[in-house]
Amino acid sequence: MTYLPLTMPPDRGGGPLFRLKFTTFAVGTVCLPLCGFIFCIVWSLIFDFEKTTATHCGVPNYLPSISAAIGEVTPQRLVWRFCIGLHSAPRLLVAVAYLNFYLGGGGSYWRSHINFLLNVFEILCLLLLTYVSSNEHHGIHQLAFIFFMFFSLGYMFITIRIWRISRKYSVSAEERRSYTWKKWLFIFNLTAFLVSLLFYYRHNLRCEPGVYTVFSFFEYLVVLSNMGFHMTAWWDFGSKELLVCSLEEDKTI
Repeated sequence: MTYLPLTMPPDRGGGPLFRLKFTTFAVGTVCLPLCGFIFCIVWSLIFDFEKTTATHCGVPNYLPSISAAIGEVTPQRLVWRFCIGLHSAPRLLVAVAYLNFYLGGGGSYWRSHINFLLNVFEILCLLLLTYVSSNEHHGIHQLAFIFFMFFSLGYMFITIRIWRISRKYSVSAEERRSYTWKKWLFIFNLTAFLVSLLFYYRHNLRCEPGVYTVFSFFEYLVVLSNMGFHMTAWWDFGSKELLVCSLEEDKTI
């Protein structure tokens, strides 16, 4: 069993205080926003349909946008903020783990650190657009979403570059599977994002019935594929554990 390099080594005194398989940690981290996302969409469709599907020009719409579902009504707003707040600290821990993972695997120093910063900025932008809803301050929320997508796509692209360059000779089936999923999820995420933009601007220009519904659907796909990309940590750290140890003070003179 191997250990993540972000923990205190167990041979420096004391003993393990907490041990958790990283696959369990990764699943729990991703499931928080996933469960929050599903709850907000389903609750909005059942109990707040008219309010969350309303458009500025009054045309028929059948799906709530993510901003409307997570930030304009309660309890959806509270549930989403709770899930994102709770999942952010583990995401930062995973970002540190990936930095050490890439550096330990022969990845470029600068590329690995740029990847780390993009990951961190993505998390911070997610926090900002979560806690500043569109109806509270539309400009800040919109700007946070733009930067979130920029950092998210940049992180995915640099991640694939790292895997392609530093791990192309790997014989591990898990690593090959992880790289394949990362590549296709990035392509899917980028495609869904561009299509969603197309329907978003078409809705604002022509205000046709159902167009905003298509935009919302592709917006869901962007979010779900982003979660799926981060979920590939299941294969990357499948044999590792998150281990927290105590460190005894050396009292020798």
